[in-house]
Amino acid sequence: MRRPGVWWRGKSTPAKVETYTRWSFHFVAVVTIAGVGLPAVGQVGARFVVPVLLAVCGHGVFCALTASRVLDWTRGNRELPVRLLWALGGVTALLGVAALVLFEHGGNGSGTESGAAMLSVTVPSYGFGTIALAVRDRRRTLVMAAGVATGVAGVGLLVGLPAAAALGTAGVTLITTALFAGTSHLSVWLLDTVYTLDEARETRARLAVAEERLRFGRDLHDVMGRNLAVIALKSELAVQLARRGRPEAVEQMIEVQRIAQESQREVREVVRGYREADLSNELAGAQGVLTAAGIECEIRGSATGLPAQVQPPLGWVVREATTNVLRHGNAERCTVSLLVADGQVTLTVENDGVTEDRSDSTLRRGSGLVGLRERLTEVGGVLRAGPADGGVFRLTAVVPLPAPVPSVPVASVPVPSVPVPSVPVPAVPVPSVPDASERDAASRRPASPAPYPAPHRDADADPDPVSGVTS
Repeated sequence: MRRPGVWWRGKSTPAKVETYTRWSFHFVAVVTIAGVGLPAVGQVGARFVVPVLLAVCGHGVFCALTASRVLDWTRGNRELPVRLLWALGGVTALLGVAALVLFEHGGNGSGTESGAAMLSVTVPSYGFGTIALAVRDRRRTLVMAAGVATGVAGVGLLVGLPAAAALGTAGVTLITTALFAGTSHLSVWLLDTVYTLDEARETRARLAVAEERLRFGRDLHDVMGRNLAVIALKSELAVQLARRGRPEAVEQMIEVQRIAQESQREVREVVRGYREADLSNELAGAQGVLTAAGIECEIRGSATGLPAQVQPPLGWVVREATTNVLRHGNAERCTVSLLVADGQVTLTVENDGVTEDRSDSTLRRGSGLVGLRERLTEVGGVLRAGPADGGVFRLTAVVPLPAPVPSVPVASVPVPSVPVPSVPVPAVPVPSVPDASERDAASRRPASPAPYPAPHRDADADPDPVSGVTS
C-alpha cells in the first residue's frame, strides 16, 4: 500500500486540482453535518433528535455523491446525472419544508426554534448550491437562488411564520445559496482552466514537432527540387540524342549520374543535420520548455568550446531528459549541470517530483534511455539513471574527450649547395633595322601580284585513280 505522500506526488497538476476540488465538496458535507447539523440536533427536542440527525447526515452524503457525479460529467467521464439532480432537489425541498414546520410548530423552546431556523437556511442553500454545479449559465444560477429564497419565504408564510421572520429567513437563504452556487461555479471554472492549460502545453509540444517536420520538408524540397528538375531535363535530352544516334547522349547520362550522386550526398547532409543535436541549443531549449511548463530550471556550465564529437550525443541526453521530466513526473525544479574535468565531460540532470514506482517503470519500460546508451556507446560514454538522495531522479552521462592530435616537430634538414655549371650563351645575330630612306624606297616599289587562288575542292568528289588527288 502506497503512502499518502507518494500517492499525492504521483499525480499530475490537473489531477491534483481535480482531487482537491472533489474533496473540497466532501469536506463541505462534513462541515455541514458537524458544524450545523449536530448543533441543531442538540437544540431540538429529544423526540426529534434521531430524525433530524438521520436527515442531516443523509442529505450531506447525498450532496457529496451528487457533486462527485456532476464533476465526472464536467470532465466528460459520464453523462449528466439528471435523475440524481432532480432527486436531490426534491429531497432538499422536503427537508427545507420540514425544517420550517419544525421551526414554527416543533415546540415552545427557544432551542428548538433556533435549531430549526438553522436547518431551514443551511439545507436549501447546500442542496441547491450543489445542484448549481450542473448549471453552466450564471443567470440561471441567480434565478435558481432567487427561486429558492422565494420558496422559503412562501412556505414560511404558509406554515404560520410572521412576515418579518419569513422574509429574514428568505434573505439569509438567498445570500447563502448564492455563495454556495458561486463557489461551485468557481470550482468548475478553475478545474476547466487547469485542464485547458495542460492541453495547451501538450498542443504546444505537438506544434513544435510539426514545425520541425515542416522545416525538414522545406529543406528536402530546396535540395531535391532543383536537382530533380535538372535530372528530368537532361534525361529527356539524352533520350532525344540517343534516338538520333548521337554520341553526346552518353555525356548527358554521365551528367545525370553525377547530379543524382550529388543529390544523395545533399540529402544525407540534410538528414544528418536533422538528427544531430547541438548541445547549446538543446540546453537553451530545455530551459525554455521547462520554464514554460512551470518548472524552475537552472543551467550550470556552458557547452562553449566542447569538441564537435561529444556535443550531439550529449544534446540527445538533454532532449530525452527534458521529455522524461515533462512526462513521467510532477517536477517543480530541475537542474542541468555540465562539468569538464579529467579528460571527460559529465552531464547531470536532476529533478524532483518523481516517485519510486514511476522511476522504476521509467527505467524498465522507457526505450529512450536504451537509445541514449547506444548513442553514448558509439563515442565511448556511459549513462546512469535512477533515484538519488533527497527524493530526486538523477540522469548522468559521461563522455570522454577525444585525444588531441600530437604535434610532431619538423627537424630542419640542411640543404647542400650544389654548384651550377655555367652554360655558354651563343651570340644571336640581331637583324638590322632599316632607316627612313630605305623604308620610303620600299614603299614606292610596286606590289607583287597575289598568287593564283587554289581551285575549290568538293569534299564529295572522287579522287583521281592514278594520282589520288581529288579533282
